[in-house]
Amino acid sequence: MALRYPCGMALRRLPAGNGALIQIVDAALADAVRRSGTWLECRPGCTQCCVGVFAINQLDALRLQHGLFALEKTDPERAARIRSRAQDSIERLAAQFPGNVTTGVLDTAVLDDGSEAEERFAEFANDEPCPVLDPATGLCELYEARPMTCRTFGPPTRAAGGLGVCELCFHGATDDQIASCEMVADPDDLESNLLARLEKKGLRGQTIVAFAVR
Repeated sequence: MALRYPCGMALRRLPAGNGALIQIVDAALADAVRRSGTWLECRPGCTQCCVGVFAINQLDALRLQHGLFALEKTDPERAARIRSRAQDSIERLAAQFPGNVTTGVLDTAVLDDGSEAEERFAEFANDEPCPVLDPATGLCELYEARPMTCRTFGPPTRAAGGLGVCELCFHGATDDQIASCEMVADPDDLESNLLARLEKKGLRGQTIVAFAVR
């Protein structure tokens, strides 16, 4: 039987293996946090990484939708506030959204590293708060269902430009000390396999959080 929101809309099931992926990433995060010690400033109420639009994949979006589905059962008022903030965000961003405002799917050009479109997207809506962020508490209301970018932000993680860290963290640490705290979130690239399975079911492209939880 298909899962359905209280409104009756169907919800796709998460692919088998999502739970294993989350366990691997969360274990890697816990280990990186232990090694980072006081260099890591991340704590409840710090919202530095919760402001500014960023791309999420379809697995992230589906995970958020399942989190919202569960919240609607236990606290429908909180869930409704998330949806309201998401819709308000979409209305603010629609005129300059670099993608399809009906589906929420981003143009592929904005995802090409080094492209002009990617650079424009990097500056797009930098002051827009995540709709899942509770403005009263500074906490994520779908924390257990948060996207992979959110799960790996803070500790040093490797990207095309090298190791990246939150600008609030690792003050006074040397390059070697930062490297010693590197987080390898998904060493076997399980996420890519799960995304390939979703693509076979018609879920393609990347979007933003607001469209995932509207």
